[in-house]
Amino acid sequence: MFVAVIGAGRCSAEVAALAEAVGRELAQRGAVLVCGGLGGVMEAACRGAKGAGGVTVGILPGTARHDANPHVDIPIVTGMGEARNVLVVRSAQAVIAISGEYGTLSEIAHALKLGIPVVGLRTWQLARDGLQSEEIIRAQTPQEAVERALALAVS
Repeated sequence: MFVAVIGAGRCSAEVAALAEAVGRELAQRGAVLVCGGLGGVMEAACRGAKGAGGVTVGILPGTARHDANPHVDIPIVTGMGEARNVLVVRSAQAVIAISGEYGTLSEIAHALKLGIPVVGLRTWQLARDGLQSEEIIRAQTPQEAVERALALAVS
């Protein structure tokens, strides 16, 4: 099972703790963590996964493997900048969005367009025509986020 964890390249200690717990939960359940490979939420999630013996993949925006955070096992250099966001979500069977900025929002949009389920933990909310959209499945805890992502994952 491949699950993408998406979120900002910089985050608060509180958000980092959530991301680290998500990474740890994914590893304990045997899932491979896919992310953008940089800092913030991505680094915290990878740290959690590595601490629990998991495998991490970082799909990097630049052209240098050494740009990956130190917890990435498999750095994939793309030279694609933010366009690599499509590769991050396309590589996953489910996505967990944790907090995040506009890059995270773009990944959420790509995943939903591709039919890949998105579970949100303190992340964006979507509305259409003034009505709240329920397309992002909400979770209150890292454990709930992982459970929902694994249950909804597409093959």
